[in-house]
Amino acid sequence: MSDPLLEPFALKHLQLRNRIFSSAHEPAYSEGGMPTDRYRLYHEEKAKGGVALTMTAGSAVVAEDSPPSFGNLHAYDDAIVPWIQRLTDSVHEHGSACMIQLSHLGRRTSWSHDDWLPVVAPSPLREPAHRSIPKEAEDWDIERLIGKYADAAERMQAGGMDGIELESYGHLFDAWWSPATNQRSDEWGATHEQRLRFPWLVLEAIRERVGAEFIVGLRMAIDETVPGGVDQNVGLEILAKLEADGLIDFINVIRGITYTDVLLSEVIPIHGMPAAPHLDFTGMVREATDLPVLHASKIDDVATARHAIREGKVDLVGMTRAHMADPHIVRKIVAGAEAQIRPCVGATYCLDRIYEAGEALCIHNAATSREGSMPHEIPKATAPRRVVVVGAGPGGLEAARVAAERGHETIVLEAMPWAGGQLRLATRNPRRVDLAGIIDWRVAELERLGADIRYDTFADDEMVRALDPAVVIVATGGQPQVPELSDGVDQVVTTWDVLAGDVRPTGSVVLYDDHGRHSAMSAAEMLARSGCDLEIITPERMLGIDIGGMNHVPYARAFNETDTRITLNQRVLAVRPEGGKLCVEIGSDHSAHRAVRHVDTVVVDHGTQPLDELYFALKPGSTNGGAVDYGALLEGRPQAMVRNPEGSFQLFRIGDAVASRNIHAAIYDALRLVKDL
Repeated sequence: MSDPLLEPFALKHLQLRNRIFSSAHEPAYSEGGMPTDRYRLYHEEKAKGGVALTMTAGSAVVAEDSPPSFGNLHAYDDAIVPWIQRLTDSVHEHGSACMIQLSHLGRRTSWSHDDWLPVVAPSPLREPAHRSIPKEAEDWDIERLIGKYADAAERMQAGGMDGIELESYGHLFDAWWSPATNQRSDEWGATHEQRLRFPWLVLEAIRERVGAEFIVGLRMAIDETVPGGVDQNVGLEILAKLEADGLIDFINVIRGITYTDVLLSEVIPIHGMPAAPHLDFTGMVREATDLPVLHASKIDDVATARHAIREGKVDLVGMTRAHMADPHIVRKIVAGAEAQIRPCVGATYCLDRIYEAGEALCIHNAATSREGSMPHEIPKATAPRRVVVVGAGPGGLEAARVAAERGHETIVLEAMPWAGGQLRLATRNPRRVDLAGIIDWRVAELERLGADIRYDTFADDEMVRALDPAVVIVATGGQPQVPELSDGVDQVVTTWDVLAGDVRPTGSVVLYDDHGRHSAMSAAEMLARSGCDLEIITPERMLGIDIGGMNHVPYARAFNETDTRITLNQRVLAVRPEGGKLCVEIGSDHSAHRAVRHVDTVVVDHGTQPLDELYFALKPGSTNGGAVDYGALLEGRPQAMVRNPEGSFQLFRIGDAVASRNIHAAIYDALRLVKDL
């Protein structure tokens, strides 16, 4: 029986080699608004991996008064054409089609970017997520913007794109036809038909410019799911009219709108939320139209994607975040190696990091977006060696995986009866259990590669030296540390104690988050849901300062639904027993004012301190004294530093065994070091 995912599909004249595509998204890899080498190589890798279609940009902006919010490409600049040509040539060379999403962000941006031009929209309604109050578009704006869309489409055609898609869920284009965002009383908004004028004129102008054969589609919210917005009936009516007028060649279905973090997380769900939540809705749309139907929304595994095609829910199924985790999904399906596909675990580190740090990164594939320097396929070493890895957390397992792929004899020593390290604590929150895929995939890969994993093995320096290693990698992680207190260090428990279930607080609880990451928020969520009277105190100006907006949503929901108290700009200074309670002294960096709380339990989070005893015990016997040649590391050369000619092995430490960081940092440490061993 043939695999429905591997069936070819004709999108107008374009012959696609299978049914899997990567939907438009903006990873923020551009430089000066241009898709330079990093951007190109990211999409080229998916083409190498067999994807039928990679949809670039999310979105490329068509006008100067659409300032990029997240590294958007500048589709309004003629200089982009040769860069687009390089990108499309590279993708086409590997057998994939390439399209691009165009948009004017409308009110979904900020005026204080780039050229500081006013934000424009049909009506002067503030968008909550980006907080700009737009000007109401004037007649000359409307004329100008219609032309800008057409100009941008022409540039993309000149650059070799197979087609374009217009963004129509929360940007300028659809803001005109939605009653929720177009509250005009003139000829551009007084009636439903008048609200359609601008989008129709844009599509007609594009068609006139690029011709009838060039592929033009919409990624459209058929149902905005908000009061006063476009509902399912109106959305289907608009779609039917677009189809009847011959203005579009495909519809990429969205359900929902994106102008708050909560609404965005329902369009692009994170872990702990249902898989493929809009797939049945998309199937209903497909029954109502003869246009090819595309869809992507948390379809992150092959079984769900196959179901979507087999049951006729879609014509093309988008696996976008899944391709960030593994750009070679299709190649592995073809090879009968589905079990080797690196899973998307729904952490949404990718999206959150765009806003937090200006680039999308996969939480557990450090090669994604670094294709110019990091391999997705690990090359074999010329001379196999014995590599001993101590610690089976994410970093240690990645180091072992890469070493085994290189052909080295690989031994992993783990003190616990299982792999996972700190990540096992994260999965104790039921909503975050999918993170276990980071560990499970690596353990399965190590078994496939024949690595030797020894559990229940507390390694000391004598045990490690007895294995006669050529390379030792210490990935022993960290242990929780307590923030500085003037009194009461022995009166507090850590978020690790809560997550592990070793401490189960009841009654009143203060959780002091002096770290700002998931460990504190996840423990707080579990405490709140358990019925504790919880107050979260942090010295930061915002809650969970290192957690992005998408992941903030379920935490905020839990705290809101449980009346959790949140106190910002305050530190816990001391904790003292008093009358059967704990007296918690709090104060701010901003003044000398002090206050107290009387609670049953104080939980703290201050990150980790390295578990580095083994590293320092091994250091005198190593050739490099534990030193890393950063120049070689960054340039992709093997580590060859010799500080102790009498040593018998190279020694390195990675991840939290060095300093408190995160999962991605540990995995990146491992990949870029071990790929050159």
